[in-house]
Amino acid sequence: MNSAVFSRGRLLLWGGCLLLALALPLVFKSGFLISLLCQMGIMVVFALSYNMLLGHTGLLSFGHAVYYGLGAFATMHTLNAVGKGGDPLTTALLPLVGGVAGLVAGVLLGYVTTRKAGTTFAMISLGIGELVAACSLMFPGVFGGEGGVSGNRVVGKDAFLGFTWGPQVEMYGLIILWAFICTVAMFALTQTPLGRMANAVRDNPERAEFVGYDTERVRFLMVVLSGLFAGVAGGLSALNYEIVTAETLNAHTSGVVLLMTFVGGIGFFYGPIIGAILITVMQIVIGGMTHACFLFMVLMAPGGIASVIAIQRNLWLAGLFGRMVPHYLAAALPVLILLAGLVGLVELSYALLAGEGVGAGDTVTKVMGMQLQLNTLGPWLTAIAVTAVGLALTRWTGGKARIAWNAALSTLHGDKQ
Repeated sequence: MNSAVFSRGRLLLWGGCLLLALALPLVFKSGFLISLLCQMGIMVVFALSYNMLLGHTGLLSFGHAVYYGLGAFATMHTLNAVGKGGDPLTTALLPLVGGVAGLVAGVLLGYVTTRKAGTTFAMISLGIGELVAACSLMFPGVFGGEGGVSGNRVVGKDAFLGFTWGPQVEMYGLIILWAFICTVAMFALTQTPLGRMANAVRDNPERAEFVGYDTERVRFLMVVLSGLFAGVAGGLSALNYEIVTAETLNAHTSGVVLLMTFVGGIGFFYGPIIGAILITVMQIVIGGMTHACFLFMVLMAPGGIASVIAIQRNLWLAGLFGRMVPHYLAAALPVLILLAGLVGLVELSYALLAGEGVGAGDTVTKVMGMQLQLNTLGPWLTAIAVTAVGLALTRWTGGKARIAWNAALSTLHGDKQ
């Protein structure tokens, strides 16, 4: 393993992030915000586990929710089996049960899915994901049917170091602890020979085979390990919500984690962390915009948010970032106006195509917290007008910004040469 993982600077960075995460409840004290932070922590682990496949191994999976959901169900069943005879320490360790369930599922399903890569892997993962999601409704004794399986995370009579995991703030601390452990473990994995070979299999599988590595085995191991961490995320979700339903296994959950990973940036380890936080806020606080966000990232920043941050970091290290700050500030408002218009158009169009607005009484969709009527011209004309104004202002302010940007990149590339 690369010694850089445990270097002094790296340890300080990890320690600082952990202290910052643990200090957040001191600032955000409302129950809603703490619940939001809990969801972010769970989704960070889930998105990082998915990036082990997409970002590090080049495997596009449409069924990653299988490992997440099975880990959640295994954790909930174990919690109910422990019952009153358990204790808070046992509850704190239950995400390991979810991880084992995800690992076992990875062994069984990975043996089938990893025989091929590319589009074939994607389609097989989609089929298996849909099969498992269908089984969740066919076997109510295991999956609880439409009502799911519920439990109580507060077990035993005595607290463990003062914790019972009943208050949400205590659950947040447990989630952050597990998220920190999983994040460091997944980062360390990227520095191992297996992690490096996964990158080689992603970039050039033929050359990896030529030097003597079994690409199918590398893909299989990465699926298994990805399932392990996705199962831990599922276990944390089960403890956090105290209920697990069939929704954790369906294609929507797989699509959400794909969206988080792509928007954050699959080429960077910290990309899924950014994506998980952003999409979670959009879903819970704003109540939408994910479709527009995905479309915007595909068109404007295919490398994700992390790629934009990386470019700014390079400019900062080269002493060129100060040149761009005035242009960024001048373009900020026009870009926000343009984004608001585009979000409105995309969400209105998506709602119309999805069938919302078909039939009486079903003509309202929610965009950025606003209830909009789909069968009237007002919202559409407003979105078009805002988009047009934002586009005009962006083109007006973007000319100088583009010139300065190109000059800064030329200087940066010239210094590197």
